[in-house]
Amino acid sequence: MDVAPFSTAVMTASNRLNFEKQTIVKIETHLSDACAGDPIKEYDYIIIGAGTAGSTLAARLSEDRDLRVLVLEAGGSDSRFWLRLPVGYFKSIYNPKVSHLYRGAPDTGIAGRAMDIPRGRVVGGSSSINGLIFIRGQSQDFDDWEALGATGWGYHDVLPHFRRIETYEGPHNQFRGSTGPLGVSDLRNDNPLCEAWLQAARETGLPDNPDFNADSTYGIGRYQLTLKGRWRDSAATAYLHPALARPNLSLTSNATVLGITFEQNRAVGVTYRKNGQTELVRAEREIILSAGAIQSPQLLQLSGIGSAEHLTKLGIAVRADVPEVGANLSDHLQMRTIVALKDGKHSLNSQIRNPLKAAGFGLDWLVNGHGPLTVGAGQVGGAVCSPLAEDGRPDLQLFVMPLSVDKPGAPLHRFPGFTVSYWQCHPESRGSVRLGSADPLADPIIETNYLSSERDQSVMIAGLKMVRNIYEQPAFKDRWSEERVPGRQYGTDTEILNAIRKYAGTVYHPVGTCRMGHDDAAVVDPMLRVQGVEGLRVVDASVMPKITSANTNAATYMIAEKAVEIIKGE
Repeated sequence: MDVAPFSTAVMTASNRLNFEKQTIVKIETHLSDACAGDPIKEYDYIIIGAGTAGSTLAARLSEDRDLRVLVLEAGGSDSRFWLRLPVGYFKSIYNPKVSHLYRGAPDTGIAGRAMDIPRGRVVGGSSSINGLIFIRGQSQDFDDWEALGATGWGYHDVLPHFRRIETYEGPHNQFRGSTGPLGVSDLRNDNPLCEAWLQAARETGLPDNPDFNADSTYGIGRYQLTLKGRWRDSAATAYLHPALARPNLSLTSNATVLGITFEQNRAVGVTYRKNGQTELVRAEREIILSAGAIQSPQLLQLSGIGSAEHLTKLGIAVRADVPEVGANLSDHLQMRTIVALKDGKHSLNSQIRNPLKAAGFGLDWLVNGHGPLTVGAGQVGGAVCSPLAEDGRPDLQLFVMPLSVDKPGAPLHRFPGFTVSYWQCHPESRGSVRLGSADPLADPIIETNYLSSERDQSVMIAGLKMVRNIYEQPAFKDRWSEERVPGRQYGTDTEILNAIRKYAGTVYHPVGTCRMGHDDAAVVDPMLRVQGVEGLRVVDASVMPKITSANTNAATYMIAEKAVEIIKGE
């Protein structure tokens, strides 16, 4: 998406209201260097990664003023305008200054393409660059976790932790939180095209759902976003920055962790590189890996925890033979459909190229905290059941935007476009994250293995048919003229599958590579302790036994909140 018109919109409105002097929020970043020159190199807890989980852990653990907590983050400060402006994720997610641009290995499941896998490399991690959608997933997702061996992680166990995360601005009920650090807002943009699509979805028999984070995700409605005021609210702004006022919490940024050090079988320290110098810090109690689904298994393997056979081939001394480290990689594969509209007056593709419209968007955001500059990765959509759905449980998630673009950061299409994307809620296909060498600065090998399950293929084919059916309903069918992606030439099931292989992309939800369970093969137990060693936990999206049905960020916050309860309970 070309963000230059958005920038023009913001600055035009800013000049009118003396924006630079009166409205830019100045973020004071507390960056304590816990290494070079600092005599205190020993902490109770060392957290690797200041992303969603790491920032949450740091804030909650440091509430106990007797605990000394250090957070190590590979990226730099999040005090950037585009990281705070909600729609700025279009500009940030592929920006190498704030995102580690991993790339998967060529994958036959997606026609030999290598998938982009950007992950946040900045304070706040991916919560600082993501599409802001806040949705927990289906309640059955967490009951599935418990059935897979994550004892104590069923829905009724985790619901209190979900509530503890948020201050939701909508109606209070037993499902929502009203006193948490993270601001959660209802959609603040009204678009006639989105309303017409919702009506068309109703005409297929889909019910309205006013809150996807209440008792069910089934149905259609408006997505909620992590917003506080007119700004993005991330793990950094909601949790970490306020907590850094405490003297017992330190953050070292631009610190590339090289590995974990051990004494006998206990993790006792972390080596990292900053400003060309290698430093060592020690933990009296625990080291907590919160580096995410790519880097957490990478660091475990670099530290000798993983498949003994694989580590031996790389010349890495084996500390614990845990073959599933890096296995069980899961992601949502998203298929975009794009239609060209007959009238472009409500498509952002056309509106943003109109200087007066663009200026109006900026003014609406600045004055009211409303409008297109407040949107995330989807405005409306819902969870639906394909003919293959089991027990009435949705197996497809839909996202709708009144614009079209090839990928975030690319220019909007010149024609008036409209996009409906969908992904499979419960993919069976699994990939892996394995070291390619013993070099800690080298990216690991990421095998995505999309669509390796026949069921995944069938559900995705059914999804395109359902999306096309909504387009054809009376409320929407006269608004568009042509299906641009994938195109009506893809008609049979075989052709549709080929189109999905050609066009589908990640939704940036890699999880599961340090699977939680009570069996011997699990990487961490239900207390999130790494098996085979002591003093080491993993707390991030990599511990999910199975991917949640919807966006994974809310569940990652929850994992960290529950982990704090576990740690304090011990």
